[in-house]
Amino acid sequence: MEAIRFIIHYGIHFLVPILIAFIFYRSNWKKSLVILISSIIIDIDHVWANPIFDPNRCSINFHLLHSYPFIFIYTLLLFNNKSRIYGIALLLHILADTTDCILSKTII
Repeated sequence: MEAIRFIIHYGIHFLVPILIAFIFYRSNWKKSLVILISSIIIDIDHVWANPIFDPNRCSINFHLLHSYPFIFIYTLLLFNNKSRIYGIALLLHILADTTDCILSKTII
């Protein structure tokens, strides 16, 4: 079950962005893919946690950049054409972490 959790979590982080870039941003897929994958940068907020990584801790609303106010801001990015790709990237990151939270609860 841990292997399935790992595959799903990192599949959303890395494989889904490839699909989104190729399907929805075909004319500029390289730049879009870099933006989509770069959303992993919000994991920088894990540095302030102790321990930095805990496989059984849900990131959602625990870490600052994974908190509900920030998720609201990421959602607002969807409503502007120039920021939409960033909103998609950040919300996709949140989706990956939410999925991981759900799967970790079913494992424990």
